[in-house]
Amino acid sequence: MLEGFRAIIDGDEPAPPGARAPDAEELSRALQVLLKGQVIYADTPNIGRSYELARHYAPFFTDYFACLGYALTVSHRDQMVSLSPAADAPRHDIMSERLRKDETLVLLALRLLYEEGLRDHRVGTDGIVECTTDEIVEKIRTVARNEPPEEGRLADILRLYARRGGLRLGERDRVERVTPLALLPGVAVLASDAWLERLRAWTEAGEV
Repeated sequence: MLEGFRAIIDGDEPAPPGARAPDAEELSRALQVLLKGQVIYADTPNIGRSYELARHYAPFFTDYFACLGYALTVSHRDQMVSLSPAADAPRHDIMSERLRKDETLVLLALRLLYEEGLRDHRVGTDGIVECTTDEIVEKIRTVARNEPPEEGRLADILRLYARRGGLRLGERDRVERVTPLALLPGVAVLASDAWLERLRAWTEAGEV
């Protein structure tokens, strides 16, 4: 890994078209940004060239994160780079933690709403599905048959998943008390098929 890192910052690896090679600090930042965020996009704010570097130097990033048990995926269509734990590797990301019940319910609702948007052709060319907090509340009540978290707590949970690249929060309508959301392709990384299978198993075992 050190040889690959050095080759990039020394310019032995071709730099991104029309751009300079990163220095050690910039390349380290890109690695840290991706590890912390798990899902980043070309337009994710305050990440510098992290997306560009991860995409351009994908072989190095792939090998680096493979050592940590993660698989790197570059989605050119969605302009997204994401990390997913390898199927046979121990998990130490956000989904390895024992989520609270309300956090689990919200994440499940987000994934369902995203899948419905894809099914109903309501997804934009950028892979975004629009919805609102009211729709999340309704999904939790009708599908999960649980009471949704109160408004303040729901906002906190949504900010958690926004930091992980699953969605973007719009401006809250103070009169209607509803917040528009842009569900991003990364929600399917956070609430992966493997996670849904585990959730189903936990539910059947009466643990959720």
